[in-house]
Amino acid sequence: MTDPTRETLREAALLYHAEPKPGKLEIRATKPLANGRDLARAYSPGVAEACLEIVKDETAASRYTARANLVAGVSNGTAVLGLGDIGALASKPVMEGKAVLFKTFAGIDCFDIEVNEPDPEKLAEIICALEPTFGAVNLEDIKSPDCFIVEQICRARMNIPVFHDDQHGTAIVVGAAATNALRVAGKSFEDIKLVSTGGGAAGIACLNMLLKLGLKRENVWLVDLHGLVHEGREVDMTPQKAAFAQPGGPATLDDVIEGADIFLGLSGPDVLKPHHVARMSDPPIVFALANPMPEILPDAVREVAPDAIIATGRSDFPNQVNNVLCFPFIFRGALDVGATEINDAMQIACIEGIAELARQTTSAEAAAAYQGEKLTFGRDYLIPKPFDPRLSGVVSTAVAKAAMETGVAVRPLEDLDAYRRRLDASVYRSALLMRPVFEAAATARRRIVFAEGEDERVLRTAQAILEETTETPILIGRPEVIDRRCERMGLEIRPDRDFEIVNPENDPRYRDYWETYHGIMCRSGVTPDLARAIMRTNTTAIGAVMVHREEADSLICGTFGEYRWHLNYVSQVLGRGGLRPHGALSLMILEDGPLFISDTHVHAEPTPAQIAETAIGAARHVRRFGIEPNIALCAQSQFGSMTDGSGARLREAMALLDAEAPDFSYEGEMNIDAALDPELRARVFPGNRMKGAANVLVFAHADAASGVRNILKMRAKGLEVGPILMGMGNRAHIVTPSITARGLLNMAAIAGTPVAHYG
Repeated sequence: MTDPTRETLREAALLYHAEPKPGKLEIRATKPLANGRDLARAYSPGVAEACLEIVKDETAASRYTARANLVAGVSNGTAVLGLGDIGALASKPVMEGKAVLFKTFAGIDCFDIEVNEPDPEKLAEIICALEPTFGAVNLEDIKSPDCFIVEQICRARMNIPVFHDDQHGTAIVVGAAATNALRVAGKSFEDIKLVSTGGGAAGIACLNMLLKLGLKRENVWLVDLHGLVHEGREVDMTPQKAAFAQPGGPATLDDVIEGADIFLGLSGPDVLKPHHVARMSDPPIVFALANPMPEILPDAVREVAPDAIIATGRSDFPNQVNNVLCFPFIFRGALDVGATEINDAMQIACIEGIAELARQTTSAEAAAAYQGEKLTFGRDYLIPKPFDPRLSGVVSTAVAKAAMETGVAVRPLEDLDAYRRRLDASVYRSALLMRPVFEAAATARRRIVFAEGEDERVLRTAQAILEETTETPILIGRPEVIDRRCERMGLEIRPDRDFEIVNPENDPRYRDYWETYHGIMCRSGVTPDLARAIMRTNTTAIGAVMVHREEADSLICGTFGEYRWHLNYVSQVLGRGGLRPHGALSLMILEDGPLFISDTHVHAEPTPAQIAETAIGAARHVRRFGIEPNIALCAQSQFGSMTDGSGARLREAMALLDAEAPDFSYEGEMNIDAALDPELRARVFPGNRMKGAANVLVFAHADAASGVRNILKMRAKGLEVGPILMGMGNRAHIVTPSITARGLLNMAAIAGTPVAHYG
């Protein structure tokens, strides 16, 4: 009988591979090729200069070609996933997928190379001949024992890293998971007994790695289809298996499982039975890693050992041992220092980095990718999730450091901290641009109150603020709800211990707050009863009152609700003493650089004076990011082509700016394409005073600004920082419901910057 779920998955997977174009990869140029000059530099005659530099010094290839960031993913298709020997051509979807993982998780380019060559020595010859093309080689899906032969030959002859992921990638992730499993169980490698099934490449590599971590060889019991690997056995023995032969004669899994601390399965389904688990030591550690069906299902383990620590190779159970936790990042570190090999020290550094990261608080990005799962270090969370963006910075840096310390780095890094920041910036796209803001925020200890303190994103932000900044978060919400959610999400922070709580339902300052609010609003129709009600129910108003009373330095609100609703209460309470909203500025981080958009929220149809004020405020805030503003006033009209509408208001705004003579570059009114294309702008208006592309677009309609902002987010994959509320002296910022926890952390840094840093 056909399984409908499996059929649906099959159809979806095939459609994924076929549409909108076949396969999962394409090649894209990284340099422009738009005219004759580009052609002359990219190819003949200019390309000869790069060739001659490499002739003089082979290491120059890492500067003038893509080699230093290019990996060969090589397979002959003799051991593909759980499919077996399906041949080189049929292995191509897997190898393309591997290349996608390299690029997605570590920014590494990978060519998948499928080779019709079953002979391991001939396959090794082919791979060795490819060395000039690549910075490293990742071997994949080559059957055992051929994979050992291929890797041994290639490593001996090639001066670049050669890594068999099925062996070493699996071993590294198993090593990290075992390290943390033993920590949870209160045991150590030196004292445990391990029973393993499967003597293939991955199984042997895992055992060898665990020996390097402290496991004693005499405490390893390896069982395969023919029973225990023992001294004197001749059937199906390889040198790799023989290294784990136990003294004595034949035995079965049933004979050796008694008192085992860890079961390590890399064999096939239903190998381990519940009665085996019942005879293991307490708590049993069961790594049933066969795919797609493990040696035993977790539910069967739990029936006989509820406290068992379990890992599988499947994504639908906790603790998936997935090689993607390792190979992109170990290659990233190796490539970046020009390592000639991936040695034991680099692999152990990778293990330690992965294991240590799992013990930290889960990142907001990983939590968003795995909603509904409890990602707290313990039995069900031994290793981090692949979508944890911290993996690159933590693991790759550890690998690079180990390569340098062991002398295999041809291009050692001068500053490992700077390298890690660069890796983080490649993952957190806002990191590089936000760095000046975070540095400025670090000069003062500001108190940031979050109006929606029960929101999961806010709670994760509060954790990050305490870990990464000098700021003090204050959360408005019910303490019991916040405490329960922190516990559920695996956050270490707790109300009143790590941060201040304002409980709208029961706070000793309630009378002070409603009287303050009534005093501000008594001549605007707000009665004492209404003031009391607002201070019980309106967290934005409560936060604004706290800032007004100088119990907090800045307010962040808006994770739900409509922007102008929040703006109303912010303006009521804090819009005095010369402060009033000038506009909302959004930083859009795009593939080709930053672009600021304003005014997206405050003025639906701003006056010329408001437009000029927005431009001046935008220039001031843009400089906070270490960027010199180049502001274009954008409209349908272009340099006076239309006499009415928004063009007229922008021309008046230009006159106001000219009269004020600000110290930044600005021009208008113009179309967006003219603002971003200097050559087009020069053709339309040769005498325009702006140089280069605009990096700030100021609009005469909020609809236009907001529309551009949303199009860039949804279609150009722009990452937003903001909106930044201008004109309020950094005392309040209103975000939008689509904001992430990382976005809130960025806004907290902006709110945490002393006013003196931006005027």
